[in-house]
Amino acid sequence: MGKKTIHVSDFSGQVLRPDDEVVKVVVLEHPDLVAGPVQLDATPVEVESIDDAALDVAVVEIHDRHGGGEPRRVVLTASEFDAMATDMPMAQLLRTAERVKPPKARRSAEKVDYGTIEHAGRPHRGRVTEEEARLVREQLDEVNKRLADAGIRQVDPADPEHAARYGFPTA
Repeated sequence: MGKKTIHVSDFSGQVLRPDDEVVKVVVLEHPDLVAGPVQLDATPVEVESIDDAALDVAVVEIHDRHGGGEPRRVVLTASEFDAMATDMPMAQLLRTAERVKPPKARRSAEKVDYGTIEHAGRPHRGRVTEEEARLVREQLDEVNKRLADAGIRQVDPADPEHAARYGFPTA
């Protein structure tokens, strides 16, 4: 028994032949989108009018006391937004406005302390501290069991690289 996969346009349900061009449409934002971006497949004909239907919009963030400290994102037509500038034309205002610096990247994880039994012996690029080397030498069985349980290479005192890194005596 075999399986046959048939691809269809998500917009029309039209069967797409293997030699048909498929256009990928990624929906980034939509009022009915609840779990993040999604991908839809379509034919070129189905999406050829999408550029003509596109709106000129302004996407703004409002930073105020509403929203519990989080900015509110608002989408409005560019003409509606432009009409808010009464002192000078919006185009001029945008050219002379203060630039927003992108937020600094946050460190995604706390700095790992390899000088503790939880992390001693784990592969890392940094320098091995005397505390980490001592823990590895004195508690090698416990360190290797933890490393093996995590699917990480174990410390081998006979390996010249490991011996030098953790201070094992060399023969």
